[in-house]
Amino acid sequence: MSTKDFLEKDYYKVLGVSKTASADEIKKSYRKLARKYHPDANKGDPAAEERFKEISEAYNVLSDEKRRKEYDDARSLFGGGGVRMPGSAGGGYNFDLGDLFGGGSSGGGGAGGRLGDLLGGVFGGRSTQQRPRRGADIETEASLSFADAINGATVPLQLAGEGPCKACMGTGAKAGTVPRVCPACEGSGQASRNLGSFAFSEPCKTCRGRGMVVDDPCPVCSGSGRAMSTRTIQARIPAGVADGQRIKLKGKGAPGERGGPPGDLYVRVHVASHPVFGRSGHNLTVTVPITLPEAALGAEIKVPTHGGMPVSLRIPPGTPNGRTFRVRGKGVRRPDSTYGDLLVTVDVRVPRDVNGQAREALETLRKLAPGDDERDDLLRRAKAS
Repeated sequence: MSTKDFLEKDYYKVLGVSKTASADEIKKSYRKLARKYHPDANKGDPAAEERFKEISEAYNVLSDEKRRKEYDDARSLFGGGGVRMPGSAGGGYNFDLGDLFGGGSSGGGGAGGRLGDLLGGVFGGRSTQQRPRRGADIETEASLSFADAINGATVPLQLAGEGPCKACMGTGAKAGTVPRVCPACEGSGQASRNLGSFAFSEPCKTCRGRGMVVDDPCPVCSGSGRAMSTRTIQARIPAGVADGQRIKLKGKGAPGERGGPPGDLYVRVHVASHPVFGRSGHNLTVTVPITLPEAALGAEIKVPTHGGMPVSLRIPPGTPNGRTFRVRGKGVRRPDSTYGDLLVTVDVRVPRDVNGQAREALETLRKLAPGDDERDDLLRRAKAS
């Protein structure tokens, strides 16, 4: 009979007696039902045979004073097949016992498995196997050049963290010696703590949950079996990462314990600036100087691209200073393998020293340009408001 069955079945209901029934009443009801459903009296009736088994099981528990008390205490704590917690309607809320004792978990690391370990010592039982433990997550930083951030790169990362002690190979025992099985918990790493009719499992205080006792500890790790160490890994940084972005590298963190999986590594990326290009999401930005005549009359100019040949960009006549043009597909690679754009902002350069024919040409332009009329209109509107 499993602990789960012990808690879920209502033996009083099976025997048809109340919870306050005396031992004589329980015996009387059992004899009556046993005669009725005995296999000899119901040959070939599987339902009657199953009912007889239930009756016998119920009587075995309720006829024993100690077991009946344990059963009543268990039903009080785990009433109705679930754990009763204060603070909800009806005095509590329920957890499914299938999850509680591991029945609802296909693996060993779910919530049901952990609760099963916690209550594994109920009624004297306890787990003798320590579960694998996942390694810790680690966070580090990496500095990339602008080009490596755009194109992606494999960079070496030196990681420092706790791992198995190399001097004792993780045993915690001095070289030439070996740990011995803990006499208190017999190697399970768990000890039972009695609470009246119940016994709850907790980490063994003698071996601190390891299941082994070290008589002559390793001088390097002081018997813990763990020590700080450094290791270098090659981490692949994907193309298109931005400054300050946090990259997750699955399984590159601290190693697990007792066969558990390793943790993850999180890399905070710092990207160096570029003397020519900037970033705006997956778009690259660049500022290109043009002359006053090019802005006024229009032109076709060459603009740089990152890691490629310059491209031609047509500047239409009358282009104002600060206008931005878009060159498709010359930006940063996206996760879906498409590319952002190159955003080209023009900077109209006004010459500082003008003389000779250039000055004469500008004087002619000033006479022909409608700038004075537009400025006068601006002044009138400002005064009217």
